[in-house]
Amino acid sequence: MRAARALTRLDEVELGDHVCWRMDPTATLLTDVRAYVADGALYGDKVVMIGSTGAATTARDCSPAASVILDLPDLADTDVMLAAVRREARTAVRQGFRSVRVLTERAPMTAPGGAEEMLAQELKLDEFASESGAIVVCAFRSSLWDAPSMERAACMHPHEMGTRAERPAFRMFSTGANEWSVDGVIDSEGADAFNAAARAAIRHTPTMKLRFDTLEMIDAAGMHALVDAARHLPDRRIEVEGANETVRLCWELAGYATDGVPVVMAA
Repeated sequence: MRAARALTRLDEVELGDHVCWRMDPTATLLTDVRAYVADGALYGDKVVMIGSTGAATTARDCSPAASVILDLPDLADTDVMLAAVRREARTAVRQGFRSVRVLTERAPMTAPGGAEEMLAQELKLDEFASESGAIVVCAFRSSLWDAPSMERAACMHPHEMGTRAERPAFRMFSTGANEWSVDGVIDSEGADAFNAAARAAIRHTPTMKLRFDTLEMIDAAGMHALVDAARHLPDRRIEVEGANETVRLCWELAGYATDGVPVVMAA
């Protein structure tokens, strides 16, 4: 079972990790990524760079035989990006590599619907890391992000590193096909982020499972966000498992334990 944790350095990454790297304002991607790339060569991983980042030069300098740059024309297209990453992962296996370690520098999507598309990409990258054992590091420059958008992005990563790498209020990450674990606290401050994450996760599947085993608390705003996400698209259903007794009782008292609600809170 994957577990959320904080890292102090990139050389602490493990197979299956999906890391939110909040870069120090004074840091340079070229310098800080060298250990990540060098460890790829040491452990037999293929390094995959997404986008034309400065780190691409470092990857080729440090490990020219085991790196590839995906300079995609439209980084906002989730399906294209994931197809390219999965293709490289399959190729890496055939070439005899242990796995792939992906590095991408993230930038806000300003087009209409871009914020939700960004969350969908992060969830898909997390699902890819979970099922394939790949390592995915997403680098964020604080100067490019406002605080709410950065917090939303951080919540979609089970692992974090760097500046202000404190634990987000909640985290949602993959634990299987169409199954997501949610930990922490979902209250009025995090309800919008949780709603956006759930909507992004459920849009490609009629039924989604959420694990609440490590969820400490969800308040009225969080419960409303969950139900709203299930109702956002027709014929969607969310099944919640592992909720503690307090969460289940609050769910019933809020009036959501009825047949008309497309969210089922299992005992």
